[in-house]
Amino acid sequence: MRALSLILLLAAVGCGKKVEQEAEPVVPVQVVAARTDAIRRVVEADGILYAINQAAVAPKISAPVRVFYVNRGDHVRQGQLLALLENSDLAAGAQESKGQFDQAEANYRSITAATIPEEVMKAQTDERADKEALDAAQKVYESRQKLYKDGALARKLVDDAQVAYAQARSQYEAARQHLEALQSVGKQEQIKTAQAQVETAKAHYQGAEAQLAYSEIRSPIDGVIAERGIYTGEMAPAGVPLLTVMDVSRVVARANVPQSQAGYLRVGDQATVAASGSTEGAPGKLIVVSPAVDPNSTTVQVWVETANPGERLKPGTTVHVSIVAATIKDALVVPAAALLPGADGGTQVMVIGANAVAHARKIETGVRDGGLIEVLKGLKPGEQVVTVGGLGLQEGAKVGVEKERS
Repeated sequence: MRALSLILLLAAVGCGKKVEQEAEPVVPVQVVAARTDAIRRVVEADGILYAINQAAVAPKISAPVRVFYVNRGDHVRQGQLLALLENSDLAAGAQESKGQFDQAEANYRSITAATIPEEVMKAQTDERADKEALDAAQKVYESRQKLYKDGALARKLVDDAQVAYAQARSQYEAARQHLEALQSVGKQEQIKTAQAQVETAKAHYQGAEAQLAYSEIRSPIDGVIAERGIYTGEMAPAGVPLLTVMDVSRVVARANVPQSQAGYLRVGDQATVAASGSTEGAPGKLIVVSPAVDPNSTTVQVWVETANPGERLKPGTTVHVSIVAATIKDALVVPAAALLPGADGGTQVMVIGANAVAHARKIETGVRDGGLIEVLKGLKPGEQVVTVGGLGLQEGAKVGVEKERS
């Protein structure tokens, strides 16, 4: 009886093992069909934000700061007065130069308004006197000649009268020529001299005004005050930045990308700029692709410009840049979750056939756009690839599709 029970027990155990061998395990997986779709070639990199424009405002003269009209964080307009330096001495110098300029202009107006300058009047008087002396000498000479012919006068007196007449005529000719020279040239020369004096005084006045204007520190651009280095009353050295103005209405992200990816980029490509830790990106545009490679990092620097409404993006912030280099149409794509490491170090996917059996398939991939991967070789449109449950799935394993995702 005991032997019969043992035989029946062994028979039952053997039948159980046979049933277990016949019931092949089914691995639950999720699959998706490979499909043709458009995919973007996206170049991504991390970068640093910079203001679209920035100006370090430095005074041209050294003087203490009398007053600041702005503080850090204030928004300013181009040409707005930001600070005033001590300028009492410069104001006095400008006032003195203005007086000299006004005096030179008055002298110029006086000379140009005069019809006969003083020198001309004197020359006219001298010319008239010499003409009268000449006429008198001529009469004396003619009278003595007549008396000499009549025998009533000695020859010597005639000769003396002739010499006096010649001297008077010579003196008259000199006076006449001097008057003509003054009338033709003298006034113009005086006007030129007066005009030169006006121009010299004007240049001095403009120089003094410029020095006075240098004491007024104005903003060269629209923006916001980012730095203010000293306090009221402290010395502001010439050439040393007193304030920094940043235009942050737009910002530029500067990032470095590998040489292999930089070749796909062109100025004008669309891009997005997202602050670190943020899921939302601001639309932007590629504005610079450096023509040179950084010898230290062997990368190429690119600049992406984006609008900054509300000044939410701060210069100096680390951001993530995504640049759309191209759009590939009719590409064969699968979810990135379908990719598995291959035995030879390559990439593979698990393909599920019509018999629900898994087969490893080696593939070559192209570009990646978010959660999609371009497949260059190894797959055909419509083939089902495992997206969930593929890790550790053996070749030839029986699978059960839980849910299909498109």
